[in-house]
Amino acid sequence: MKLSNETKVGAITTLAIAVLFIGYSFLRGNDVFSTDNMFYTDYDNVDGLTTSKPVLVNGYQIGHVSKMYLLENGKIRTEFKIKNEYEIPSNTIARIVNESILGSKVIVFNLGNSKTYANSGDPLQSDVQANLMEKVEPLQKKVENLVVKLDSVLSGVNTALDEEFQRDFKSSLRSISISLNNMEKITNNVESLMGSEKIRLAKIMYNLESITDNFKNNNKKLNSILANLDNLSDDLAKSEIKATIENANQAMKDVQSITDKINNGEGSLGLLVNDDKLYNNLSNASENLDQLIYDVKTNPAKYLKISIFGKKDTK
Repeated sequence: MKLSNETKVGAITTLAIAVLFIGYSFLRGNDVFSTDNMFYTDYDNVDGLTTSKPVLVNGYQIGHVSKMYLLENGKIRTEFKIKNEYEIPSNTIARIVNESILGSKVIVFNLGNSKTYANSGDPLQSDVQANLMEKVEPLQKKVENLVVKLDSVLSGVNTALDEEFQRDFKSSLRSISISLNNMEKITNNVESLMGSEKIRLAKIMYNLESITDNFKNNNKKLNSILANLDNLSDDLAKSEIKATIENANQAMKDVQSITDKINNGEGSLGLLVNDDKLYNNLSNASENLDQLIYDVKTNPAKYLKISIFGKKDTK
């Protein structure tokens, strides 16, 4: 049977259209002859996500985004073709994540722990990872505030670091350097002294060790001596100190008795202390005696008359 040219052209055209459709679908990530499972979810925003983007689990591709379209409620329904060899738990989350800093997105399946698996055509839970710029923006504001504060601090430091401060600071550093050098010299001197006196220090430590050993070996004797001293001090406290205290008490009583007698005017001292008249008479007598002695010293001839011929002058 001979085919006409029109039939041949029609058959070729149909075949070309079929090949074109299959190639176009393949380029968009849709395999016309595949038996993959289809799942879908709805997102509020799919900025950066396109069809044919991979669906990953722990970085491994198990499928791709097959279709995206806008719903009446404003959400974007996104369908995924997943290879039928993988079972997807029903509580799996389909999360949109950043593929690069340029804004490209991919789908990452966060597999759930449910023992029930989703069937082809079932919806999955949706989630969107925060945009990198949204994360960086708060940090950027903090950095800007920090830069402003740092600038003000540096301005204050520049104001404080005037020429006088710099001179004082350099002088302080010089003084610290000199002090460190002196400390180094002192340390060297001490080290040399310790080296020269090492033998003497060793002997001293040996003597101290010997003394310690003697104390340790004569511990019982030392305890006995201390016990004897303790007993001796107890005996002294019980004998002599007791007698001394009794004598002191008796002496205090005698002094108190004498004081009472003086206050009562008994005895010569009591009369002298308590009798104002007697005291005045004694004071006057003492004063007259002083005058008499002074007059005798100044006018001895008034009281002593001596005759050359052994006779008294008569008048």
